[in-house]
Amino acid sequence: MAPLTAFFICSLDLRVADSTGGFGWAEPPEDVHAFANDRERPVGTHLCGRRMWETMRFWETMPDEDSVPCDFGRVWRGVDKVVYSTTLADVDAPRTRLERRFDPEAVRRLKAEATAPLTVGGAELAGHAFRAGLVDHLELLLAPVLVGEGPRALPEGSRSRLTLVEQRTFPAGWVHLHYVVGADG
Repeated sequence: MAPLTAFFICSLDLRVADSTGGFGWAEPPEDVHAFANDRERPVGTHLCGRRMWETMRFWETMPDEDSVPCDFGRVWRGVDKVVYSTTLADVDAPRTRLERRFDPEAVRRLKAEATAPLTVGGAELAGHAFRAGLVDHLELLLAPVLVGEGPRALPEGSRSRLTLVEQRTFPAGWVHLHYVVGADG
């Protein structure tokens, strides 16, 4: 069974966007971006909601240049994507399929059949996965900023014991935290 990781780039007050929906403050410096790319390389499938898909869709057409951001584009295009949306007509990218609703049992089957790790992105979709007990790991890449208001990375009303298994700091003040979800600790 492959693990499912909820991975968020967020502010220190755990916001994935500010009150206007902006996230320009979350653009990581090159060393942090390279680290995030390395975390994504083993992933086989990304689960994302409509808003996350619309944000990440950019990477489907990113030119292949020799830079850290372009490296992420290559990583992103190399994995399967499942987009959950009731409003999108279709998804027109390779290795991408559209599901109309989040079905916890279907995700359990996907995890059971997967040969590579899965990630879930987008706070709302990750909230569904947390509440269904599907998330095995939580990774937070914290930007050194407070944004005050905006969507939260972690879901309201969900309780889990978390065990810190890895941490890393970066010179520009960014911090990576990796937890196992539901582990005794």
